[in-house]
Amino acid sequence: MTINFLIAPDFPPEFYAGWHFLNTRLQRLIDAPVHLFMASNAEEEQQEIDKDNVDIIYANPFNASKLIRELGYLPVVRPVNRFDEMVIASAADSEIKSLQDVKPGMKILCTENYDVKLIALRLLEAVDIEEKDLTWVKSESFSAVARGLIQHEGDIGLFMSSAYHKLTSITLSRLNLLIESKINDLYHMILLHPRHADMLDTLQNAFTSMHETPAGEMLLEDLGLNDGFAVLKTEEVELLIDLIETLRD
Repeated sequence: MTINFLIAPDFPPEFYAGWHFLNTRLQRLIDAPVHLFMASNAEEEQQEIDKDNVDIIYANPFNASKLIRELGYLPVVRPVNRFDEMVIASAADSEIKSLQDVKPGMKILCTENYDVKLIALRLLEAVDIEEKDLTWVKSESFSAVARGLIQHEGDIGLFMSSAYHKLTSITLSRLNLLIESKINDLYHMILLHPRHADMLDTLQNAFTSMHETPAGEMLLEDLGLNDGFAVLKTEEVELLIDLIETLRD
């Protein structure tokens, strides 16, 4: 039986090959065929979940919370020392030089990443800006958000920190980082569908042992997961879910 492994669509494009290498190693470690699926956007990711095609998923913390609570997915592992933070930026030649310069009526460029948007809204509360105060313009990727800012198609843009700092030096020189979150308690995680509960220990052992060989260490570094994975503890999951509920309130 082939196991379907879905990757959330919010990773930098240069990590595409790295996920395939990780998947190849995962198959060897668990001695089972694993089909890797790279969702191109949040809608495609949700369609696969709705069709019950997902056995393993690398999910952002907000989707993970929903999958655990509503569908019974089982926490497997999380990346070590890799947290989900976000950036609000403007064009370098814009008059917006700080968060205090963001005003009602401005256009904000963003992707479908709900977690990035939610954290941004909490940061914008500091300058009394609410969701209804801004015009939200959808972009297909974080690279598209950067292009849109540079071309003045929007006033500010939202990025995952990991994606923002992976932009080219030329692109970064044309952007102005207004604020970067420092929550340090949100992270992506690997989840397992409850129909495969008997695989939980095997998967945890596979992911947490990947860094133990030079080849495994190299592929993790290529994904920006230099410190590998750690088993997710019950108390960590409960804390994460509580934090997400607080952000949503």
